[in-house]
This record gives sequence, structure tokens and C-alpha cells, in this order.
Amino acid sequence: MALKSLFTLATAFALLAVLAEAHSWADCVDWRFNDPAKPGWTDKHGKCHGWARQYPVNSGVRFGGLDSSSPNRHYQQDPDDFIPCSDKNHGNEPGADETRQNPISRAYGGRFGSMASVKAGDSICVRWPAKNHAVKNEQDRGVFINMPPTPTTRDPNQSQLTKMNIAKLKYKNCNQISGDSDHTPCGGCFKIPDNRVAGTYMVQWRWELNDDEWYTSCWDLQVTAKNPPVQPGQPGESVARPLSGSTSIFAELAED
Repeated sequence: MALKSLFTLATAFALLAVLAEAHSWADCVDWRFNDPAKPGWTDKHGKCHGWARQYPVNSGVRFGGLDSSSPNRHYQQDPDDFIPCSDKNHGNEPGADETRQNPISRAYGGRFGSMASVKAGDSICVRWPAKNHAVKNEQDRGVFINMPPTPTTRDPNQSQLTKMNIAKLKYKNCNQISGDSDHTPCGGCFKIPDNRVAGTYMVQWRWELNDDEWYTSCWDLQVTAKNPPVQPGQPGESVARPLSGSTSIFAELAED
């Protein structure tokens, strides 16, 4: 009987440890709904078309399970330095390598997921696992989406990124799975500002669990212009023509 009680206590403590260490990350950074009229975050609701830097898409690990991998995907920033993207070494909870690669394309393709893409002015959606933090009695402090106003040659620091916030999402926007608050899928959508020029941008997903306790994910986003310039010979091209049938504007002026 005593042995059974000890086993029960050990199991309970192990479960509490798992719950305490369950922290989230951006699982998909370009989530597209199968039916926009019926949005949702489970695999039956949509499909992922873009991932964070060096995200292992063929790991065989179930959704929300990469916090048990080595290196794991959740990264908790250290308040002493607030490194914006995990480098595998720093942080209160170091995560997988999400530093900027050179060239950027090294972080995508092959065993890694593809880079996300979007048109300026359009919306894009991000998905993440609840990790036991989308329950009723827990405060929703939100997810912050930070993005520089122009393409950059290196990642901004956290102080700079905080001033580059373009959206705040509800963390607890989820499709609740009964009996499994750990792997419950959540997500949110945000608009890319209209004035973003074409180029590759760094984007940061930053979730505040408790006061000054932050978890981040980083990715590169290929943005195309909202209204790309029409190239010569394409439909809609505006062709400059001489005034009044003249072959030169100077000839037109000479006739006055």
C-alpha cells in the first residue's frame, strides 16, 4: 500500500513538473485555413505553408511536442540580455538555433520548413501550442508580433524590436481539446502594413507568460509589394505617347 502511495505521489510530481515546464513557441508562421469562413487551428482546419528558422518539419514529433526534443523549440529570454532570437546557448531556457543565417535561405528547405511569404497589406496567421496556459484561470497577457519597418541586414536587438510592434494577439485563441490542454492548438492573424516595401523581413513572435517572462520565436518573411509596378509589355501598361501626334515634345512646344 505504501509503495502504491509513493508511486502515485511520484507520478503526480512528475506531472506537475511537466506542466511547470510547458512553454510555447510559434509552431507555424504561415497558417492558411482550408475554409476562411470556418477558421481554426487543428490540422483539419488548415495547413502550414511557412515555418520559423531551422524548424524541423520531418521530426516525426506530434504537434506541440518539440519542447521535449533536444534542442527544444521554446526559448525563454534572460532579462539580463533579452537576446531576441535563441542562439542555443543563452536564455533562462535556451532553445533551438533561430539566429539569422547567411545566406538567409540556409534556414529553410530540406529538413527545415519553407520560408513564409505574404503581400504587403495582406494578413498572415501564426499557430502555437497552448502548453497548458490557455486555461480559464490563467491571465492572457498576449502575443506580440514585432517586425522592422524595412528589410534589414541583421536582426535588431530586443529594445529596437519592442518599438517595432505591429500587432498584439490573444494567446488563448484556441481550439480546445478536451483533456489535453498541453497540445491544444491556438493561433492568431495579423496584417502586414501596407507601406512595407518588397524584401525579406525578420519577424518575432513574443509571448509574455508572467511579468517580464518572455518566450520568443523568430523567422524570415518574404514580402512582395502591395501593387507591383507594371513591367513594359504587360497588360495594364501605360505607354507614353507624343503630344498631338508629334514625334517630340520639343516639336509640340515649337508649334505654339
